[in-house]
Amino acid sequence: MITVENLSKTFATNGNSVVALRDVSVDVQAGSLFGVVGPAGSGKSVLARCIALQERPDRGVVRLDGLNTGTLDGRRLREIRRQLGVVSTKPELIAERTIAGNIASPLEQLGVDGPQRRSRVGSLLDLVGLTPRATQRPGELSAGQLRRVAVAKALAAAPAVLLADDPTAGVDPEEAGAVLAVLDRARSELGVTVVVTTPDAGVVRRVCDDVAVLEDGTVVERGTVLELIADPASRTARALLPAIETTRGQTARYDRSADVVLVGFASVGALLPEAAGRFDVEFATIGGGLTRIGDTPVGRFRLGVRGERADAALAWVAERGGHVTHTARGPQGVAAA
Repeated sequence: MITVENLSKTFATNGNSVVALRDVSVDVQAGSLFGVVGPAGSGKSVLARCIALQERPDRGVVRLDGLNTGTLDGRRLREIRRQLGVVSTKPELIAERTIAGNIASPLEQLGVDGPQRRSRVGSLLDLVGLTPRATQRPGELSAGQLRRVAVAKALAAAPAVLLADDPTAGVDPEEAGAVLAVLDRARSELGVTVVVTTPDAGVVRRVCDDVAVLEDGTVVERGTVLELIADPASRTARALLPAIETTRGQTARYDRSADVVLVGFASVGALLPEAAGRFDVEFATIGGGLTRIGDTPVGRFRLGVRGERADAALAWVAERGGHVTHTARGPQGVAAA
């Protein structure tokens, strides 16, 4: 587990003090894929460098499995740093070496013998989907392929934690998906804890389990992605859920209207039809739509409801895991999990 406690960091720039982090606290569970999301200048890259022990905070503590890293120096600090793989936005690859040679370089520095080194490199090339490119040079690869090579190189020494700073920056959408898939495989197949910084909420939608949202160096929201999207007012929900666009005329035709968030296959597929039959009401979708958070389907709909038992039907949906906010008639701002 990674525990960040009350981290603060200030830089001096042109004679002025710039606060990068303000009392930031987050917990990253072992084996998770954790997203740190925020716009440029929000402090997410500084937080990643502090976790990677590349930057020392002014105040606060970074703990790795309970170990206070602020007390480390010399040999012990170098040992702990080897447990942390880092992928920067500009992959540091040697142009003259092959892709396989670049991935092997950390193992050479550690003195790993030839057979073990070749086996490890082969496994990583397979993990990142670049085995056919093993003998090519970096200059022959696309931006997305280079980012995948950088991931493989960062994983070479078998770190416990992988930190990827804006891993899809400068990568086209199709290749960005391949980069994110590699990070997900590192987590699922190697058991690596992955921390990703990004300004792109789409990265969170595709691969993250948990998220911290940063603004001006402060954590303004944190939690599991699926919990946060259950609250339509959360920043995460606003960024990830389908928008609802309706006119007043659309809702006026119904006895009741409500916004509903449904999470999971069972809820999305069956909850509303079952409620309609059980309470003899009619549901009509007048806004919203479906998306996926990782592998989980999520629906956000504005529903028009007709029938004398409309309130009872919506309450029943809420009791069974739907997240219901009444928007016309009845109680305002009712939400249930």
